[in-house]
This record gives sequence, C-alpha cells and structure tokens, in this order.
Amino acid sequence: MSTRRMTIPIVWMLRALLLAAMALPLALAAAHGQQVATVADLTVRQGVVPRRLVGYGLVVGLDGSGDRSFGTQNAATMTVRSVVNLLRRFNVEVPPEQLRLRNVAAVLVTAEMSPYLRPGGRFEVQVSAVGDATSLRGGVLWMTPLVSDPNQPPLATAQGPLIVATDGSGRISSRQGNAGRITDGGILEVDQPPVQLAAEPRLALREPNLRMATRIAGAIAAAFGPGTARADDPGSVLLNPGAGRADSLSAWLAAIDTLVIPVVETARIVIDGRDGTVVVGGDIRIGAAVVSHRGITVQVGNQPPDTAARAAADSTGGAGLIRAGTGSSVQTLVAGLHAAGARPTEVAAIFEALRASGAIKADVVVR
Repeated sequence: MSTRRMTIPIVWMLRALLLAAMALPLALAAAHGQQVATVADLTVRQGVVPRRLVGYGLVVGLDGSGDRSFGTQNAATMTVRSVVNLLRRFNVEVPPEQLRLRNVAAVLVTAEMSPYLRPGGRFEVQVSAVGDATSLRGGVLWMTPLVSDPNQPPLATAQGPLIVATDGSGRISSRQGNAGRITDGGILEVDQPPVQLAAEPRLALREPNLRMATRIAGAIAAAFGPGTARADDPGSVLLNPGAGRADSLSAWLAAIDTLVIPVVETARIVIDGRDGTVVVGGDIRIGAAVVSHRGITVQVGNQPPDTAARAAADSTGGAGLIRAGTGSSVQTLVAGLHAAGARPTEVAAIFEALRASGAIKADVVVR
C-alpha cells in the first residue's frame, strides 16, 4: 500500500481525536450537571473595543405627552428652538412664539456598535427624554446624526418608531415611560478604521477570575498544542499562534471561540434597588445571624432550614419578625421579606448586613 493511502486515514484519525478532545469537557460537565460556556461567551478579544455613539434629536407624533414647550418673543425652550431649526431646513419659517408643542420631545440617543460593522450595518439605539416629557410611547424618532465625539463628523444616523417598556399589563412603567429603544434603528454611514490584531493576541475575561483564566488557557493548549495559551493574570489569557498560523490568525481565533469550558459558578446575589427583584447565582445558604432594620427583624437559627421564612412575618413574634433556620436558602428568605412587605431598599440593606456579618458567603450587588 502506498504512503499516500496510509496518510489519509491517519489525518482523519487525528481530526477525530481533536474533535473528541474538544467535546470531552462538555460531556463530562453535562454528566455532572455542571454549566458550560464557550470561550466566546466568557471572553472578548483584547483591543476590540465597541464604538459608543451619541446624538441629540426629536421624537415626534406623541399624544400630548411630550415636552411642555412654549416660545415667547424673548425666550424659547430647547424643544421649540430645535423644531424651528428643523423646519428651517425645509425652508419653512415659523416664529417661535407661535409654537405650543406637546407632541414633540427632545431626546438623547445613545448606542454601542461593533468595531467590525461596515457601512449599511444596523444596530440598536436607546432613546431618553431630555426635557419634561411624561411618555415617549407612540413616538417616532426623527433622523438623528450620531457621533463618537461632539467635535467629529457623524458616523451614523438613527430613526424609527420607539418601543417603550411596559409593566407586563400593557401599562407604561412610571420609571421607564420617558425612555425607549429602536431595534436596528441605527445605521452606519461611513467606514470605520480597521481593527489591527496583535501578533500575540490576548483574550480578556468578561469577569476576571484566575481559576477561569487557567481553565481557558488549559482548554486552548489541549486543543491546539502546548504553549499556545497561558493565563497571564485573572483578567487575560495570552495566546501564541506560532509562525504556522500567522496567515490564518482570524480562523484560528474563531476556532478558539468555539471551545467549550466548564463554568465556575459564582456565588452572587443581585438586588434591584428599585423594584426589589433578587437574582441568586448558585445555591447560597444563610448562616446564623440576627439583623434589625427599620422595624424588620430577621432571625436566622434555631429552626429547621427552609421552613419558617416562607410564612414571612411570624404572628407569634410580632409584625416585622422573620424567622428562618440556619442553612436556609436565600430564596426562602426573599419570599419571607416580600411577604412581610419589605421595601426594595430594606431588602438590599438586610442582605448587605448579612454579608457583612459573614452569614452569607457571596457577593451582594445592588443596582
């Protein structure tokens, strides 16, 4: 048998072994119920910075919920002046003192787009009222130039009908009625400077973690050979493509993005300080502690776990007393606090106090 005929099966065997090695972490993690993610989900390429854009514009077509705008002979609001300037571009002259606008709102438009986007590419924009408009629902953003710096020419434009958040029942949320978004409302008009890839590229972790950086570097080295990656610090992984991959660096980086990594679960509690929503990452348990805050007392201990706090305020202990057993879950305590009528700021303060006392071994983030 010729050498060429012997080589083909060996090549396919090597490829199969490589694919099996790349899939092995996923299979092992799934077997143990562990979460997994790809390298692209966990990292960004260092130096690839999104472009942030901003613009000033007008939302028209509102149903009387716009700015309380007026004009006089001596002064006029910014919304009136903006409308006068807009109409002047169409050779329409209107005296400012004759304008009484309630269907128009002055807004700021913000956006973030990929540095790889090309002219004609679209992206989402966020629209927020600048004046005293009560709601932007039903409004349409007038064509607005977007710049990366106020002293630079526009890079993109934005326009279109707004999507305004509701509270789930179709009613506008009082905190979000004066802000909205336009999906694919922005469009890039000019070329961006090309992104230059470094000879030794780095991957920057979205959330710096030395253990995760080491796992990523190990997975890359296992798939593409020793020395191709190393954890430089908790926030970055240094890549070494070698001379053989210099001409196909982009393809090699794309292959790295598909590698599957077992995720390190982070013990974290995220609390929305406005509506009291609590998101828990991982199975976090509460140790023995007593916290008193503005008439609410939380007592953890001397009871079986996950039994007492569900009833919230204990009728035998008085209003505002919430009891839970040592080792109860965070979800159980949250249910008790909500049932007791605790306000969002009180929920946040209680969890901050539990973390400070050592009863909770997790990061508490209040937004």
